[in-house]
Amino acid sequence: MSQVRSTVRSSRATRRELLRYAGMGFIAVAAMTIGLRRAHAAPQDVHAILTERYGNRPLTDGRIELDLPEIAENGNTVPVSVSVDSPMTADDYVKSVSLFAEGNPLPEVATFHFTPRSGIAQAATRMRLAGTQNVVAIAEMGDGTLYRAVKEVKVTIGGCGG
Repeated sequence: MSQVRSTVRSSRATRRELLRYAGMGFIAVAAMTIGLRRAHAAPQDVHAILTERYGNRPLTDGRIELDLPEIAENGNTVPVSVSVDSPMTADDYVKSVSLFAEGNPLPEVATFHFTPRSGIAQAATRMRLAGTQNVVAIAEMGDGTLYRAVKEVKVTIGGCGG
């Protein structure tokens, strides 16, 4: 009889442990899910990325034409085109153009690479925007000079889950 009682007691303890572990597992999964949800970036986040990528080189306004709609009805697909005024010679060419969206969960949108053989420094694509925000274009020239253009886009329906 004592063997039967000890068996019953050990199975009750196992059920309790199982429930305890299941509860802890539920809490862990909930905590991870909350932790995975990213907040939107802020202008200072884009500034930090630019500092990391380009150092303290000055950003000069000009030479970039950034074409975006002033109002995007749907942030899921916002057309953008960018061109940089450059003769695209071996001495004066655009090395790359990077696009950043200051309010997206991941602000780095795209980078386009060029060489003097590209002929023109022009690219077009579509991007998602989480909401009304600034889009920043940075052109890096072959000599290391940086140019910047900024344009605000008002988004009526967010495209990045926001």
